[in-house]
Amino acid sequence: MSDVAPQDDFRPTASWANLRLRAELLRRLREFFDRQGFLEVDTPILSADTVVDRHLDPFMTEIPQPCGRPPRQLWLQTSPEFAMKRLLAAGGEAIYQVAHVFRLGEQGLLHNPEFTLVEWYRTGDGMDEGMQLTSDLCEALLGRGPAERISYREAFQKHVGIDPHSADGGVLVAAAKAGGIVPPASLAEDDRDTWLELLLTERVQPHLGQQRPTLLYDYPAGQAALARIREEEPPVAERFELFVAGIELANGYHELLDAAELRRRNARVNAQRLADGKDPLPEQSRLLAAMEAGLPNGVGVALGFDRLVMLAAGATSVREVMAFPLDRA
Repeated sequence: MSDVAPQDDFRPTASWANLRLRAELLRRLREFFDRQGFLEVDTPILSADTVVDRHLDPFMTEIPQPCGRPPRQLWLQTSPEFAMKRLLAAGGEAIYQVAHVFRLGEQGLLHNPEFTLVEWYRTGDGMDEGMQLTSDLCEALLGRGPAERISYREAFQKHVGIDPHSADGGVLVAAAKAGGIVPPASLAEDDRDTWLELLLTERVQPHLGQQRPTLLYDYPAGQAALARIREEEPPVAERFELFVAGIELANGYHELLDAAELRRRNARVNAQRLADGKDPLPEQSRLLAAMEAGLPNGVGVALGFDRLVMLAAGATSVREVMAFPLDRA
């Protein structure tokens, strides 16, 4: 229904069959978490805090204040992560949320600036439990069998022919050139993480999840985000992602608990944002206070619900499973 005349742009871009499928998958998702003993929670879309990430750009708004005070700056959330972790620090054990989230500049076949993210946390879990729960949910909703597991290193060795943890910039540049990848002109040879992300997207990801869902785990330490780092040789981030049919569906962390380390990462990310020509994001947050009070050990995962419905429907764009994407909003 996306190819309608301009005078009919009040209509949804999704068919009623896909909207019914979306509702059915949402019902089954809630049943899954209920069986697992999770509590559904609801946290603010607008917050004074925002995730500090090199590549995620949040929407900002200002709330007028009385008595001539400067307006209060608030952010539409790119993820409910900070608020949900505050709930964990206040006694939550197994919680999930179906949240509308917002990211600037994300629009295309797999993206819309406003989209639905399913996020969950369970205390006491490690990497194995976190990946198993993610696989179980994917199987319950898509019925494509249990997920296979492959490490980041194994995947790069298989599909690119290099060790991503030891390859220097020259090796990464050569691997990109061999794969016919044309990098941005501004990409410096010593920016290893960006080269690795480029190689992952172009040369590894298309092979993942083709026969059955794939969990890619143990990312380079420089791509930890809010995951903890396992100190081995070389150190790796205790992070995993779920891929189905070459599409990234979910991202999980064995969660960082150290507030001082988060402060260091926030400062480093803001330095990268400034170098990229972006504005810095607020480094102080209530999450830091929650971590200092005692964030329990556990795993958190975020899953793109629109992409999941798209895969279930056999669609090629999230527009086909959303009622009103940005151009119809």
